[in-house]
Amino acid sequence: MICTDVGKSLTEGQQFLKKAGGAPANVAAAIAALGGKVELAAKVGADPFGKHIVEVMESFGVGTQWMLQDENSFTTIAFVSLMENGERDFYFNRGADGQLKRQEIEDIDLSSFSIVHFGSATAFLPGPLQQAYQALMQKCLQQQIFISFDPNYRNLLFQNNRQGFIEQSWDFLNTCHFFKVSDEEAVMLTGAATVTEAAQLFQQKTNAIFAITLGKEGTMLGLNNTTEIIESIAVAPVDTTGAGDAFVGAVLHQLSNKNLDAITAMSANEWKGIIYNANKAGARTCEYMGAMEAFKHLSSDIFR
Repeated sequence: MICTDVGKSLTEGQQFLKKAGGAPANVAAAIAALGGKVELAAKVGADPFGKHIVEVMESFGVGTQWMLQDENSFTTIAFVSLMENGERDFYFNRGADGQLKRQEIEDIDLSSFSIVHFGSATAFLPGPLQQAYQALMQKCLQQQIFISFDPNYRNLLFQNNRQGFIEQSWDFLNTCHFFKVSDEEAVMLTGAATVTEAAQLFQQKTNAIFAITLGKEGTMLGLNNTTEIIESIAVAPVDTTGAGDAFVGAVLHQLSNKNLDAITAMSANEWKGIIYNANKAGARTCEYMGAMEAFKHLSSDIFR
């Protein structure tokens, strides 16, 4: 629910607009908008909001076979207020997403997937989703599937257990093949004083290729014990909601026609091109109100 009183906090705002979202849903929609094939595994309530999300995903061409509807839970809702600088004020009413169970994840046949992306911050909260998340990661490792991770830290969710979030994130940082973090997340997860120091620690502790988004300053690519800033695309931001998800979606879409060995063998120049294209997708998203509305304006043409 987006507060349309721009510049007002959630306390001050009066007008709200319903928009389908959530980080994994955003990534899936971005991939589909760019022409990719993608399935979303999630749980929503069997209520008007859950049905709306399923319909929106299908309108983008996202597979919804594994979007389950829970008769006993309401759909998780995030309330978002857009501040003057395009940044966001969040509040969550958590419901069905946390009820996705391990057995429901185990039923997914991964043989037709080349990439699995983990991007739900709520998966690190106590509940069935927490166990399902870890189980799916182990299944991906066993089947040698490319693992992507975005922690998507939200202070509102973890202000009383930030350390727990950090520890669980490192389970994925140590295991995944690619991860994307914001500059704030990089410093928080490593305890470093600067983004540069954070990147050095990531390279010391993980084997993953990573991207640290720096807003208008670009994106830091970490690869082969080196880092390089890939320039951003200048825009006048209307709403930054979903920009990071569009970035991730663009990266994964460009990798989706390769297997794990082929991705591992990619050159630095290939990765730089992928990150630059992903910066384009993120910038395009900032020009529109609401992530899903922005994704309607994404296509593979932006890579040219």
